[in-house]
Amino acid sequence: MDIIVNPSIHSGMAHKHYQGRTGVVFNVTRRALGVRINKVVNGRIIEKMVNVRIEHVRPSKCKDEFKRRVKDNEEQKRAVRDGSAEKISLKRQPRQPHNGFVVKLEEEPTTIQPVPFYEVV
Repeated sequence: MDIIVNPSIHSGMAHKHYQGRTGVVFNVTRRALGVRINKVVNGRIIEKMVNVRIEHVRPSKCKDEFKRRVKDNEEQKRAVRDGSAEKISLKRQPRQPHNGFVVKLEEEPTTIQPVPFYEVV
């Protein structure tokens, strides 16, 4: 769950340090959720358990892209096993540089010579 504080509801609000943090739910009550969050204190990572009202949390979307990619990869593997597709690499590739190209001009470029320096008195 992501902790996103709703300022119109003051009760059950998390401390400002936890704004925008993602954690795991460990407890559910009528009006609130218990969320485990990692906090860095003097270079150590401490697991904090914070009780936050439901108005201040929302489901996290940080793993949606990963889940979608896993599902697509499994479909491609299944297609290769069935023989309906060729085997391709499923590894993520870094963004590649753009292809090079040559610029061709219609007319010959003119060269400009600098004006010689002369001192104005």
